[in-house]
Amino acid sequence: MSNKPYKGFEPKWVTTPAPKDSVRSIFRWGDPEFVKYPKESLFKLMKEKFEMTDEDFSNYHGDIGLDKVVLNNPTKMSKEHIESFKNIVGEDNFSIEDYDRLSVAYGKTGFDCMRLREGLFENLPDIVIYPNAHSEIVQIVNYCQANGIPLYVYGGGSSVTRGVECMKGGVSLDMRKRFNNVLNFNEIDQTITVQAGMSGPKLEEILNNAKSLFKAKRAYTCGHFPQSFEYSSVGGWVVTRGAGQNSTYYGTIADMVVSQKYATPIGEINTPHYPRESTGPDLNEIMMGGEGAFGVLTEVTLRVFRHMPENRKRFSYIFKTWEEGMNAAREMMQAECGNSSVFRLSDQEETSLMLKLYNVDDSPLRHLLNMFKFKDMERCLFLGFTDGERGYSKNVAKKIAKIAKKHGGMSLTGYVCKSWEHGRFNDPYLRDTMMDFGIVTDTLECSVNWSNMEQVHIDVRKICKELPNTIVTTHMSHCYPQGANLYFIFITKMEESAKFKAYHSTILEAIQKSGASMSHHHGIGKMFAPWLEGYVGEKEFGIYKVLKNYFDKDNLMNPGGTIGLDLKPEERILKTETLKEKNKTNKTKI
Repeated sequence: MSNKPYKGFEPKWVTTPAPKDSVRSIFRWGDPEFVKYPKESLFKLMKEKFEMTDEDFSNYHGDIGLDKVVLNNPTKMSKEHIESFKNIVGEDNFSIEDYDRLSVAYGKTGFDCMRLREGLFENLPDIVIYPNAHSEIVQIVNYCQANGIPLYVYGGGSSVTRGVECMKGGVSLDMRKRFNNVLNFNEIDQTITVQAGMSGPKLEEILNNAKSLFKAKRAYTCGHFPQSFEYSSVGGWVVTRGAGQNSTYYGTIADMVVSQKYATPIGEINTPHYPRESTGPDLNEIMMGGEGAFGVLTEVTLRVFRHMPENRKRFSYIFKTWEEGMNAAREMMQAECGNSSVFRLSDQEETSLMLKLYNVDDSPLRHLLNMFKFKDMERCLFLGFTDGERGYSKNVAKKIAKIAKKHGGMSLTGYVCKSWEHGRFNDPYLRDTMMDFGIVTDTLECSVNWSNMEQVHIDVRKICKELPNTIVTTHMSHCYPQGANLYFIFITKMEESAKFKAYHSTILEAIQKSGASMSHHHGIGKMFAPWLEGYVGEKEFGIYKVLKNYFDKDNLMNPGGTIGLDLKPEERILKTETLKEKNKTNKTKI
C-alpha cells in the first residue's frame, strides 16, 4: 500500500487483509496483503460527483464480507460419484467444503461482487476437483458424460462475463492448484507448451528466466499482459480470445496460439502445430472462444518473443480534443511504419480522471497544460511505449512523435506513461475499497472501425449517462489499421445487484444497437450471451450450435447460457435496426 496520507478527513478504508476463510477473501481483487484506496483529490471528486459527505464514508454500506463462509447448502453429489472422482485424482485433490465451493462459483464482474456482499450464494458446484494431468481430465470428462454430470472450469477467476458460474451445479475443475506446469520449451521454434492453469505471472517469470531454466540463449516474454494479468490463466486467455495491454505490437492471444489440446465428450482433440496452414477451416480458431462449451482446454502451445525491455521507448502526449487524438491514432496505425506495444488514447472524461490518478495534477505539467490552453474535460491523453529490436523501437517512437505533433499533440515525456505502468495492474484494487461505501466500478468493451468509432462512443456513453451522477470514462486500445477497441468504465453509486444487472444490460443493448461488436477481448460468458445471436446473425449463430451438438450433444460442458448456446428463445435479445444504420452510409474522410 503506497497511498499518500490524507490532510483532511480520511474514510474508514479497510486496510487489513481479509480473513482467509471469509467471503471478502473471495470477492476482493488479487493479493490479500495489498490494499489501494483513492488519494485525497480523487476522494474529494467522488464526494462531489456522488453528492456524498464525510459522514457517508464514516461507516460501511452493507456487509463487507468479513464473516466466515457458511453456505447452508450441502453438496448434492452422491457418495458414489464423489468416490469415483477421488479414485481419479486422489484423496486430497477434491473438496465439497463450503469455502472451496464458493471460491470457484463467481468471477469478478460487479454483479458477482455485489451478490457475494449480499449473501446471494447461488449457482454453486457440488464438488471442486484439482486435476494434475491431461489424462485425469480426460477421465473426469468421460465420467461426467457417462453419468450426466455438468462440468465447469475455473482458471484464474477474473471473468467479468459470468464465464465460470456453475448454473447447473455439478463439477468445477479448479486449475490453479496443480494444473500449471510447463510441458515443453522449444527455443528453435520459439514456443512454449503449458498446462491451461498456468498463471500470467508464473509464465512470464519462467520465460524471463529461460537462460537459467532451459539453458536458452536469451530471455523471452509472452507479450500478453491483460489488466487481469496477475490473476488470470493461459487457459482463460485462450477460451475467451483475450487481449493484453501490449497487443498492438505482440497481438492478442489468438495471434499467439500455435496449438491446443482439449478433453471433450467425443474424445481428445488436438489442433495442428504449425504457424500457417491451408488445410480447410482453421481448427485453432474454431476451438478458441468456445469458453468451455465444447470441452476442457488442457494444454496450449504459444509463440514467445525476445525479452528486450532495455529497448523500450515510453511516450505520452496531450491533444486538445478527442477528434484530434483519434485522427492522430488512425494515422499512426495506418502509416505502415511499425506499431508500438501499448497504444492508448483516453477520452475527455478519462483524461481528467487519469491526470488525477497518476499524479499529473501534483506535478509541474499541470501548469504547462494550463499555459498552452489544453482545457480540462476537452483535452485527451495519449500514452504508450514501444518494444522490439532497438532500431525498430526507436523508429516507431520517432514516427509517433512526428504524427502527434502534426495533429497538435504536446509531449508530456515518458513521465505519465511510467505512472500508468506503475498502477496498471493494481488499479482494480480501488474497486473493493470504494464498493465498501456503495460506489461501484465496472467495465465493458467493444470493437469498432475508425469510421464508426465516434458514433459508438457517443451512443454508448449516452446510455451510461442516463444513470444520474455517473462517471463514464472511455479509452481506445488494442488498435489496428482498420479500427480499435473502445473500453468503457463506469463508476456510479449503487448497492443492489439486481439494479446493477439491469443497468449493465442497457449498456450491452446500446453496444449491440450501435453496430459495434459485443466484445473485443472479455469473451461472452453467460452475462453477454443473450445479445450474441443478435450480433452475429441467426444463420451464423447456427454454426456455433452445430459445433456444440457435435462435441457435446448432452449439454454437459459449461451449461446454463454460455455463449448463448442453450438459452430459450425468449431469453435472446435480437438486434433491431442499428442506430440510424449509420455504418451503411459512412464515408471515410481522407
